[in-house]
Amino acid sequence: MMELASGASKRRIAIIQGHPDNTGEHYCHALAAAYAEGAGVAGHELRTIDVASAAFDLLRSQADWQGGTVPPELKPAQETIAWADHLLIIYPLWLGTMPALLKAFFEQVLRPGFAMDLEAGGRWRRRLEGKSARIVVTMGMPATVYRVWFRAHSLKSLERNILAFVGIKPVRATLIGMVEQSDARRRRWLAHLAALGRDAR
Repeated sequence: MMELASGASKRRIAIIQGHPDNTGEHYCHALAAAYAEGAGVAGHELRTIDVASAAFDLLRSQADWQGGTVPPELKPAQETIAWADHLLIIYPLWLGTMPALLKAFFEQVLRPGFAMDLEAGGRWRRRLEGKSARIVVTMGMPATVYRVWFRAHSLKSLERNILAFVGIKPVRATLIGMVEQSDARRRRWLAHLAALGRDAR
């Protein structure tokens, strides 16, 4: 990889915008923009996947997942994920988990033959090893409540059952609670995302 002036390696970053409303007017979009700005200043390469902009069918059977093909609308998303060294996944917490559209996206994109292969003996070979990820989740409740009372169950599912299953690690998480509380708080988080973008982490 190329070396940046700071000595850090230049990275290829894919931002997966998981908000299901593609108007671009939500806090998730502002957070992604702040991260992208920081990453761009630091010289990292960026591509963005806007999940809400892609019209695709839901996956409805195991047979389709195992033997079908990714919808043409999502082929560029697979290419971007394959290209990237690092993924930034941003979404709002809806009913305790990621929005249904984002889950449907992962079901379609992370298919056998792309994200993993079933080898002889019934073991899965992870095809996305060497990539890292950061998950950013926004929510109305305090982040501590989500972590302690709800045990961050949906976040752990994404980390372990989806990303780790296809070889993506390490996976770090940023939980942003009480997003409606104050403009000053929101600005602090935007600055934090910009710093994470500069460091590509």
